[in-house]
Amino acid sequence: MDNYINLIKLSVGTECVESLAKWQARKDVRTKDGLPRHVTRMWPKREAEILNGGSIYWVIKGVIQARQRIVRLEEITRADGIRRCAIVLDPEIIRTQGSQRRAFQGWRYLAPEDAPPDLPEGREDETELPVELNRALAEIGVL
Repeated sequence: MDNYINLIKLSVGTECVESLAKWQARKDVRTKDGLPRHVTRMWPKREAEILNGGSIYWVIKGVIQARQRIVRLEEITRADGIRRCAIVLDPEIIRTQGSQRRAFQGWRYLAPEDAPPDLPEGREDETELPVELNRALAEIGVL
């Protein structure tokens, strides 16, 4: 059994992997050391397992399409005074084979054996399939 755990998260408002990368390139989304981050209200109870090799898998338009290695978790306090968890990410976005997922709120744990594999080397720069075709192929188990 693996000794790490992943997270899975909807990338709300993201149209494709490129738009995820564009959003993460914004200065207000980055840490002081320049890494992209995603801020969430809940702190993961399984922090040690996440930091032992876990990634965040991004669901875009109902399909897991990419992942990023989680570098660290940081506590931040926003202007409203509420403490939150910043999930700090490796800037490399790794495309994965498509895997359909229903909508959910927040993030969830994703066991390594349930995570879709990375796209084979040489396929990561292929043009993305249209969202509906990607979803339909994932539904029938082709992706």
